[in-house]
Amino acid sequence: MPLDSAPAAAPPAAITDEDALDPYSARVVAAYEEVGPAVVHVTARRADGRPGGGQGSGVLFTPDGYALTNSHVVEGAASLRVSLLDGRELPAELVGRDADTDIALLRIGGAGGHAHARLGSSARLRVGQMAVAIGNPFGFQCTVTAGIVSALGRTLRARSGRRIDSVVQTDAPLNPGNSGGPLVDGAGRVVGINTAMIAGGQGICFAVGIDTAIDVATRLMRDGRVRRAFLGVSAQTVPLERRVARANGVEQASAALVSEVQPDGPAALAGLRAGDAVVALDGEAVSGVDDLHRALTAERIGRPLRVDILRRARRDAVTAVPREAT
Repeated sequence: MPLDSAPAAAPPAAITDEDALDPYSARVVAAYEEVGPAVVHVTARRADGRPGGGQGSGVLFTPDGYALTNSHVVEGAASLRVSLLDGRELPAELVGRDADTDIALLRIGGAGGHAHARLGSSARLRVGQMAVAIGNPFGFQCTVTAGIVSALGRTLRARSGRRIDSVVQTDAPLNPGNSGGPLVDGAGRVVGINTAMIAGGQGICFAVGIDTAIDVATRLMRDGRVRRAFLGVSAQTVPLERRVARANGVEQASAALVSEVQPDGPAALAGLRAGDAVVALDGEAVSGVDDLHRALTAERIGRPLRVDILRRARRDAVTAVPREAT
């Protein structure tokens, strides 16, 4: 061969069956490539500028910079910053948060045109389908775990004490720092916002359904907060004596027992007293505190509300006018 002759280029290696992804892996990879660029690392800073608040994850869902995360990630923050997958660090504004659903809405700075995720529907999920969690556990950016939807319709107690309904249970592993990140289906659509795990448990993790998260985000965009009605009572769930319930036409086995009535609150003005057991609101059965909380929606504010009670083993009713919770 002449000395000035270059060796012929090697032909490209053929892709073999061993190099191809199996269908499951291909869907996980596709879900990550679809949503990963929209996942952010959220850092909450104290008033002195140092980290010390929450740290977690979030997901951009609009090109102009709106992002979902958890309320507990940003609680008490004086300022917020987010890190993007491309390495940029940008300031973020807290549009509003709702501790009762553990959802917060951020607006990310920058020129817009942000990578953003597509949203699915948590109402259309099926037990057993693929679930991919993306977040920043322990600060390791854009970490992916995968599993399945383990159960639907779970309830989870928020830090505020209210119950979050329609929670998605998954076995996609979560760690501290995953909070606020997206739960993604096999089509690359966000179907939940990861919020909690069972400490010491294996494969028992939870996400707020995206339908709930978007409903809250819409209200936060409009009002900066989620409006709810306030009755002015403290209560606890208690069983009812079967004899008393039957004699008063109460079908459920439990009720919300009023333990304290706030002075000058709607309940006090209506004549509710400590020791009353609330069994219905506007004809809808109340089996406990969670039913009471669930019924006190924004639509009840300023409107007369019939409160059916058991008082000294006899059924009675009062009319209260709930105020807006502050």
